[in-house]
Amino acid sequence: MLTYTLFAAAIYLALCIIFYTLQDFFFFRPEILPRHFEYRYPFPFDEIDFEMEDGGRINGLHFRVPNAKGVVFYLKGNSRSLKGWGKFAKDFVSKGYDFFMIDYRGFGKSSGRRTEVTLYNDAQTVYKWLTDHYAEDQIVLYGRSLGSGIAARIASWNKPQLLILDSPYYSFLYQVRQYGFWLPLRWLLRYKIRTDFFIKKVDCPIFIIHGTKDRLIAFRQGKMLHELVPNSRLLPIEDGGHNNLPSFPQYHELLYDILHGELAVAESGKPG
Repeated sequence: MLTYTLFAAAIYLALCIIFYTLQDFFFFRPEILPRHFEYRYPFPFDEIDFEMEDGGRINGLHFRVPNAKGVVFYLKGNSRSLKGWGKFAKDFVSKGYDFFMIDYRGFGKSSGRRTEVTLYNDAQTVYKWLTDHYAEDQIVLYGRSLGSGIAARIASWNKPQLLILDSPYYSFLYQVRQYGFWLPLRWLLRYKIRTDFFIKKVDCPIFIIHGTKDRLIAFRQGKMLHELVPNSRLLPIEDGGHNNLPSFPQYHELLYDILHGELAVAESGKPG
C-alpha cells in the first residue's frame, strides 16, 4: 500500500511540474511572423513598434478613418497574430472609429518574455501612447476572450470612455480551475488575471457581450461579472458561441448602438 501511495504521489508531482513548466503552451497558441512580413488590408493603417524597457517589443496596427469619433483599443484572444485578427478592424472603422490592436509578446512580430505583469504593462504603455493622440474620453477599451481580463485591468487604471468585454471569463483562475480543479492552481498557475477584482475598480460604463451557447467560456461567467458591478450591462447573443459572434447581425447592431451612445448601462445600484 505504501508503494502505491508513493507511486501515486510521484505521478501527481510529475503532473504538477509538467503543468507549471508547460502552461504557456497550453494557454497560448501564437503565430510567429518574420520581421519583414507585410500586413495587407483594404483600408489605411500604420504599423507601429513599441520598445519596452526590459528589451521586449510590441507590434501594433493603427487603422484610421476620416473624422473619427474616437479609437477602439482592441485586446485580442490567445491565438494567431495580427495577420488574422486585423480583419476585425472593419467592424469598427465601418462605425466611424479608429482601431488599434497589438500582438502580445511571442505573437506575430512581438517579442520578449511574457508574464501576467508584462501583459498588463505592455497594454498600459500602448494605452498611454494613445492618450497622446486622443482625448481619454475618446478611447474605447475592447477585450476579447483572453484580452477581456487585460482590458479590465487597463480600464481600472485609467478613465476610458467605455469598456467592452467580449466573451469574458470571471477570472483566468476560475476558467482554468474548471479543467484543472485537481491541481493546486493557486500555487502553480502563473496567469490568474482576476477580472473579478479589476472590474470593481472600473469607473466607466461597462458592456458585456456574450454568446448564450459559448462552450469555451460559459455565458454564466459574463453574467457573474455583470452581477459584480452596477455600472454594467449584459448583452446576450442568443445561440452565439465563442468564436462566431461577428456572424450574428445582433452583434453588429449592439456594437453600433454602444459606440454611438444609443445603449446605456444600468443606473447606479440597479443592475440592468
